[in-house]
Amino acid sequence: GIPLLSIHINVGLLLTYHLGYLVSSKLLKMTILLSATSGVLVAFAPSYLWIVIFRFLQGLVSKGSWTAVTEIVGPSHRKTVGILYQVAFTVGLLLLDGVAYAIPHWRWLQLTVTLPCFLLLLYYWCLPESPRWLISQKQNDKAMKIVDYIAKKNGKKLPNLTVFSIDDGEKRSPSFTDLVRTPQMRKHTFILMYNWLASSLQYQGLIMHMAMAGEDMYLDFFYSALVEFPAAFIILLTINRIGRRYPWAVATLVAGVACLIMALIPEDIHWLKVTVGCIGRMGITMSIEMVCFVNTELYPTFLRNLGVMVCSSFCDVGGILAPFIVYRLAEIWHELPLIVFAVVGLIAGGLVVLLPETKGKTLPETIEDIYGHCVLQKKTPCCF
Repeated sequence: GIPLLSIHINVGLLLTYHLGYLVSSKLLKMTILLSATSGVLVAFAPSYLWIVIFRFLQGLVSKGSWTAVTEIVGPSHRKTVGILYQVAFTVGLLLLDGVAYAIPHWRWLQLTVTLPCFLLLLYYWCLPESPRWLISQKQNDKAMKIVDYIAKKNGKKLPNLTVFSIDDGEKRSPSFTDLVRTPQMRKHTFILMYNWLASSLQYQGLIMHMAMAGEDMYLDFFYSALVEFPAAFIILLTINRIGRRYPWAVATLVAGVACLIMALIPEDIHWLKVTVGCIGRMGITMSIEMVCFVNTELYPTFLRNLGVMVCSSFCDVGGILAPFIVYRLAEIWHELPLIVFAVVGLIAGGLVVLLPETKGKTLPETIEDIYGHCVLQKKTPCCF
């Protein structure tokens, strides 16, 4: 039952990417409403089939847009906002663990964690459209109104600005071919896709495996979620001093090695197994945070939403595969899923070093900002 529910909500999330990059703040209210309503309907579903259907619908409209977090702030605040985003997620996990312990009946638990989602409807009136995206769509007047509003709210005086639109020759209607137009872009896109899949597979798979083998499911989940706070702190210390690439690679490799060590620890040394699992969870958390940062920073504005949606859709592929790997391979050998997670993580860590460093760079507006003028030529001998 649990694997199938996990699979269907991830299938819904996976299908979201086809529409996700087209959704503006005008449709935010509708997606929040549908997600919260579907969650409530799960609690009152009359049969298992309806539970699966409502969970699928909830996943279909629940995919958030990370790009709004990075586009609305400048480079100096981007890391802080992104880390707070992750910290809020971790606080939610800890609260979920406590609520699940206090309310063991799944229907009341589902209702308790879903009803507060209706409060998110308030975002409809306070979340502006991304000025960067509006400029890429030649809606300069709307963009300047939003920038002026933000400046007034922050008590700042807006200087005289001249807004430059993207050249007419630059495509403003994104398509998948833009993500693989040059060899360099193909390399970046495929590496990001794999790292999204690997991070999700390790993150969800490790949680499932620890719950399956744990002595106290609630306590083990609490400990493993708690280590996400130091993960955020480490990112805060390293992301601007060292950069994105090397901390990301090290974190991914640590997660892979931790999974390998867990597989070799005997079952009767449970405390050591949980400790190593927490270290792996910390590394995976850092990897997810880093892939979010770098994914938005490697694509120009007109392509950013599509790039993030397409690449992050492989996160949902990882979520679909995780239950199969954990529950099916464990029937062959209980620690075999950990071996798979280790191999996947070690490969992902090696691929990360092939990406460029984005520390301190402004978000690109056009493909030329990333790859230079040669990218727009029919032949691209200098882009490799």
